[in-house]
Amino acid sequence: MQHWFLTMDKLVDHAARWHGAVEIVSRTADGAMITTDWRSVREEARRVTRALVAHGIIQGDRVATLAMNGGRHLAAWFGIMNMGAVCHTLNPRLSDEQLRYVINHAADRMIVADRAFRPALDRVRADCPTVERVIWLDDDGVDGWEQWLPADPVEVAWGSFAEEAPAGLCYTSGTTGRPKGVVYTHRSNYLHTLMILQPDVFDISARTTLLLAVPMFHANAWGLCFAAAAAGSKLVLPGPKLDGATLYELLESEAVNLTAGVPTVWQTLLQFLDDNRLRLTTLKRVMIGGAPCPERLIRAFAEQGVEVQHNWGMTETSPLGTAGMPTARTAALDADGRLRNKLTQGRVPLGVDMAIFDAAGTELPRDGEQVGFLGVRGHSVIERYYQSDETALDAHGYFDTGDIGTIDPDGYLRLTDRAKDAIKSGGEWISSSEIENAALNHPMVAIAAALAMPDAKWGERPILIVQPKPGCGDIADLRPVLERSLAKWAVPDEIRLWDAIPINGTGKVDKNQLRQQIFGPKESVASAAG
Repeated sequence: MQHWFLTMDKLVDHAARWHGAVEIVSRTADGAMITTDWRSVREEARRVTRALVAHGIIQGDRVATLAMNGGRHLAAWFGIMNMGAVCHTLNPRLSDEQLRYVINHAADRMIVADRAFRPALDRVRADCPTVERVIWLDDDGVDGWEQWLPADPVEVAWGSFAEEAPAGLCYTSGTTGRPKGVVYTHRSNYLHTLMILQPDVFDISARTTLLLAVPMFHANAWGLCFAAAAAGSKLVLPGPKLDGATLYELLESEAVNLTAGVPTVWQTLLQFLDDNRLRLTTLKRVMIGGAPCPERLIRAFAEQGVEVQHNWGMTETSPLGTAGMPTARTAALDADGRLRNKLTQGRVPLGVDMAIFDAAGTELPRDGEQVGFLGVRGHSVIERYYQSDETALDAHGYFDTGDIGTIDPDGYLRLTDRAKDAIKSGGEWISSSEIENAALNHPMVAIAAALAMPDAKWGERPILIVQPKPGCGDIADLRPVLERSLAKWAVPDEIRLWDAIPINGTGKVDKNQLRQQIFGPKESVASAAG
């Protein structure tokens, strides 16, 4: 057989050669719509490579991007990766301190950025000595995109390196310490792409029109840009605006049939639809990840004729770990059974393996009852963090995700908590995510976070922090909602309304910061336990 290197240039070459006229639609920060196609994206990516080579960038150098979803950002991705440089996606939601750290830790030589993030870069750049130049994606002046790119997209050398060469670099959000770097290789990205194209995973094809509401800086945008290139899908890139009105306009005008993003984005869209009595006419499926999916969100989309697919993954798994597609048996369940199944995190596809372990490291049975620590392994799962000599794997060869959950006999994963967020009360585990999901079923709750409160009798008891939707005051009927959904001993002892629950760089509740706001320094928490 021919030796066909699994490198990322193969994806955009295929898209340009066999799906060249398929549209890539981008919405800019000022609301303008720009339509290009896969053939043009490839040509622009070749110009990016030429500009990088002219600057002196070589294979293995890190080139960062700090930008929202758009066609130029997509071309930058392929132009960087395809020449053998490493595309480091910077998260604009990081603090200045974290941004300085990851730029310096990666030793980025160049940054390609949106003008909206100029103030952040101006604040940190003096402390980032490896950065030689910043190019502005949405500026055509000095150091602007068109000024930087050569006019002639002549042939460039792509893919002339081993498939195990690094292609991308993404840092974790750093909620438990400094952010840690995860390096994606060409081989891992390529195999991840083939994996998520499968009908039982994301089911992406040449008939797909995909609106990408998940940010490109978040774990390779779940691999969806690569999958769209591989399948020749139409891609809709919404830029920085993800409000309900903008999303509805794009979904309808571009006849989108598949979209993906975190739950908060879809709650905003559904509220807009409800307020304006609107219907979705082309959308068939919404993929949700990044946070637990509330039941009311699934029901609301079902009323619109849209199926919700709940998936799970993390930066360290490239990011897909499980996908919430039904099997023949689960598809035949009654409506309540199908809903319960949709609320799980789904099943592993070919290329991922998972198991749950007890505290002693013994694998537990997949009976849907026994709760254990989740480990994953596979061709696109981390082995070690960037610039670390220590393995990230346990004695069984699994990566410890830090999650706790069960696996049922059908292979469906149900996460009950992060290990650091679980609540141990009277010797029994209480799932903080189960409490939060119950609270989110109340129509007036925007964000919910359950924390462990030290308790002299039980060790810990749950407390629920709730951020109401704008315009809502006291949510008087929330406790009955919780009592109907939770075991009696899992109902929080206290419910507090909070104006603004802190959110981390990946759009999740920052429980470390919230604990500081609620309880103060660790010393006060310890004294409260006494």
